[in-house]
Amino acid sequence: MKKIFHMLLLLTLSWSCATHRPPPPSLEIGDLPPSLIAEFSLEERILAEDAWNNLKKGEVNKAEKIIAKLGEKNPLYDVGLGYAAYLLEKMQTAEEFFKAALKNYPDMLLIHSGLAHVYLKTGREDEAFTELREVLKREPDHPWAKQEYETLKSKKTKESLTEAKNALSQGDTEKSKQAFLRALHYSPQSTEAHLRLAEIYKKEKKFQNAAVHLKAASSIEPENKEIMKNYAETLYQAEKYARSLEIYEKLKELEPENKEVMARIESLKSALGIVELPSQYNSILNSEAITREEIAALLSVKFKGLVDEKSTTPPIIIDIATSWASRFILQMTSLGILEIYPNHTFQPKKIITRAETAEILVRFINYLEKKGFKFIQQIEPEKIQISDVSPQNYYYMPILQILSYDIMGLSPAKEFNPDLALSGQEAIKLLDIVLTLIK
Repeated sequence: MKKIFHMLLLLTLSWSCATHRPPPPSLEIGDLPPSLIAEFSLEERILAEDAWNNLKKGEVNKAEKIIAKLGEKNPLYDVGLGYAAYLLEKMQTAEEFFKAALKNYPDMLLIHSGLAHVYLKTGREDEAFTELREVLKREPDHPWAKQEYETLKSKKTKESLTEAKNALSQGDTEKSKQAFLRALHYSPQSTEAHLRLAEIYKKEKKFQNAAVHLKAASSIEPENKEIMKNYAETLYQAEKYARSLEIYEKLKELEPENKEVMARIESLKSALGIVELPSQYNSILNSEAITREEIAALLSVKFKGLVDEKSTTPPIIIDIATSWASRFILQMTSLGILEIYPNHTFQPKKIITRAETAEILVRFINYLEKKGFKFIQQIEPEKIQISDVSPQNYYYMPILQILSYDIMGLSPAKEFNPDLALSGQEAIKLLDIVLTLIK
């Protein structure tokens, strides 16, 4: 069937009385890919280069005869005939040849360039845009594709924005949204399209959708304070309080006297329950060796809203009255996430080791699983080899489990270093991994 298909297409080309068609000014026939012809025999290489030179000169008949000698199995067979058909203005035939070539060589730049030419010639701008983008993925500075892409991008973006604004003025919100989204298809960096969509979604009370576009707009214009304020407030309306607070804190640095910004920061801190966070909490990041009271505070603050405040019966602990993290310690111990020693002490200043951290994390994961969160092992435990922790070690099982979740890791020598202290930065990183897994 394939042979018959090619014979019919060749006949279609040969029926044209023209044997010499100077390439139209708009046609850009690229050079043969060196990596491809390097695999050809000497005879194939000579034929391919000769055929291509004839195509570039518009000698269609000569080019076709040489391409026929290359044979149907040659990677340039369909591509060359596609360009020959284009020169003869047989656009449907050219498209069929290019698409046939694309099935076997989806990454060949010459094919995508040829299809782009066909689509531009036949007025199919959306398809041309897609093929031009494929060309630029493979050769970002391709002169012809770059110029055509930018021209088409500007034209289609302008058309889509005009259509979107007209639809909006006529009260057709859905049509307007689709047109703005189409504008972003052509120009993902269009601040106008992102801001307009954000406003539409805000009116529809779809604050998370609006926040997505405001985030994009803010990344395009990071110095634009109005966009930043809009983004921060929309995050607040979407109840993304932690992220909203981050943006408002940045605005505070830019506008330290802005009372509205300060008021929103206070309300966000209150909503997050961090209005009374002790100053020591912010020092955890720089801690060289994290303590039991610091891990209690991190667990409580980072997972606020995901864990219960505390059990109904508070535990008896005799040594945390003067600890800045006493309320966090009470919460974590009452939930069974952190242990109390048999003598009713917690030892808040005691430095925790990597082995103890593994045990705490496993206990915390077990707690979260009971609340419905799912954790999937990334590594089969029986495949994990630890060179410095024996199966008889008290911490062996929690270490093995936390390694299977790929939350903590081994050194290149397969060492866990169970007795090493954990820095504040390392502890925060581990908890962030757990937080990511449950979100």
